[in-house]
Amino acid sequence: MNLNIYFRKSVYLMLFLALGTLNSCTEDVNENPLVVTNVDASFTITPVAGAMNTYLLTAQPKGVIFSKWDLGDGAFNGKMNQVISLPDAGTYTVTHTAVGAGAAMTTSSQQIVVAQTDPAKGNLVQGGTFATAADQAKWTSAQLSPSGAAFWSFANNSATIHSPGGWAQEGIYQAIEVVKDREYTIDMNVSCPSGSDETWFEVYAGKSVPQPGVEYKDNKVMGLSTWDGCAKDKFSGRLSGIGCVKNDATGTVSNVVKFSESGKIYLLIRSGGNTFTKDGITVSKIEFRGK
Repeated sequence: MNLNIYFRKSVYLMLFLALGTLNSCTEDVNENPLVVTNVDASFTITPVAGAMNTYLLTAQPKGVIFSKWDLGDGAFNGKMNQVISLPDAGTYTVTHTAVGAGAAMTTSSQQIVVAQTDPAKGNLVQGGTFATAADQAKWTSAQLSPSGAAFWSFANNSATIHSPGGWAQEGIYQAIEVVKDREYTIDMNVSCPSGSDETWFEVYAGKSVPQPGVEYKDNKVMGLSTWDGCAKDKFSGRLSGIGCVKNDATGTVSNVVKFSESGKIYLLIRSGGNTFTKDGITVSKIEFRGK
């Protein structure tokens, strides 16, 4: 046989075998080697010694770039060693989303059973779930929209602020008794399936008594604001995690408040804007707790 013909046949045979080998292993090949395909989302739960109803969530670190946690109120970006507090008695499902290279994600869940409510961290808000007419009656309208163009509605264990835009706004509030120099945290679930423009959603904890028709401005604690970069698109989660409005007292994004005197303060939520979302902004599970 001609050596050149033999050589060419040998080369073709090797190529054929090589291609056949690759085809037979297609199912084992990661088409995008930058994406991890086996991210492990497992984690452990450890009670924190000396701290009632406080737990350390520890994600296994191999192949995980960062962690998201969900305690039943919406996912938030957290740490791989995340300390959480569950002040109220109940059964909670904790879900961990582990994010690996190439944005690969897997999740795992565990339950925590909290036997007793922490008396030092009880919720001072009354009717914060809006579940019944009695709950809803705990809130007073700030009467910022005399024509009723902007208003709050109650349904499905939540309250929703509606506005036609054009800077129409409305607020609701209730009085809360606080102790001098004690630190408190404020939080709530907030959601909206569509974005807004020139819109605000603000939470106040002030000493001055709200006056009908007068825009409240005493001690802004937290909120959403399209000027500050949030609420432009749809959102859902705890306000402490997705809000971008700075705390008047600290100058940072913080949900912590403290008062120089014991006595009555007013927790007030007001919202409105120029181009307000057509779906309204919904709040639920409003909390005001001692730290």
